[in-house]
Amino acid sequence: MPNHRPRPSRIDRVLEASVVGSFSRIGYAVRRRTQRWDAHAGAGEGRRALVTGANSGIGFATVVALLARGAEVVATTRDATRGAAARDALLDAAAQAGMGVDRSTLATRLTMEVLDLDRLDDGRRLVDRLRTLPPVDVVVHNAGAMFPERTTTDDGLERTWQVHVVAPFLMTMLLVPMLANRPDPRVIWVSSGGMYTERLVVRRVDSPRGYRPAVAYARAKRAQVELVAELHRRLGASTGIAFHAMHPGWARTPGVSNALPAFDRLMRPLLRTPGQGADTIVHLTLSERTGDDTDPSAGGAFWGDRLPRPTDRLARTVCDDAERAALWERLMQDAGIVRPDGPA
Repeated sequence: MPNHRPRPSRIDRVLEASVVGSFSRIGYAVRRRTQRWDAHAGAGEGRRALVTGANSGIGFATVVALLARGAEVVATTRDATRGAAARDALLDAAAQAGMGVDRSTLATRLTMEVLDLDRLDDGRRLVDRLRTLPPVDVVVHNAGAMFPERTTTDDGLERTWQVHVVAPFLMTMLLVPMLANRPDPRVIWVSSGGMYTERLVVRRVDSPRGYRPAVAYARAKRAQVELVAELHRRLGASTGIAFHAMHPGWARTPGVSNALPAFDRLMRPLLRTPGQGADTIVHLTLSERTGDDTDPSAGGAFWGDRLPRPTDRLARTVCDDAERAALWERLMQDAGIVRPDGPA
């Protein structure tokens, strides 16, 4: 029988409208209590997830939570040195998470891989590597950063655009055949509440003029959300893959502290822990089918604190189907994906 989840309550709607109350640790604490969240303890048995950007922040917390709950995880970092250090830290943290699993058992569930999203060939290489390993059921596109200056990668693309959108899109498309053969496959894009400030305009997704770090980041995060809607429309029904986007709220992570020091200092008492920010990712990865409008196996939603949320707060940011189709074509071209009838 489906386990029906609560729809947004009056308290939840008030929090959502307040923004600060919703995105801060206040929203997390109130919703956890009023919605009586479960801990998903042991729900990861038999699930295998790929989590990018696992050496710190939200990615690190996601891997720890999944390991502690019985899942197997392929975790990526930008280089082998970071990977070696992250592996020890991840195992220590998961062993201390209080689920009663010893470190040696956790070690059998964790695989570390190198992935530098600055290079599209690195994404292709990792997908080739994954084909030689037990198949993954869930992909969590978490890796990213806010870059202080506009730079171009060796692939000829603006870095923010490539790291957050093009490279993950390429990997997703290459992984579709593997995921489509799994019993309950899901792809989760870790976006940001900052995306609410921007509308998708494909001709400026790579900030060709007047680069501003926070704006470029918000544009990329908006593109992720609109891309999820397009992936769901084009591939959801035919593949059975549930495509989701989510935002973790305002969490205190190394990325936030380094990129937005003033915001970090001002909001520090209200910022969530990385584990609180990762909670909805874990929920989307491990929750069973519910059969209702909060079913994580259905796909196509934008999530925050375990519930689907509106994708727009301002009328000026609403995206139409034509712009999403243009985004698809731009990504096919930038990712170098070849169709049966020739290059994109």
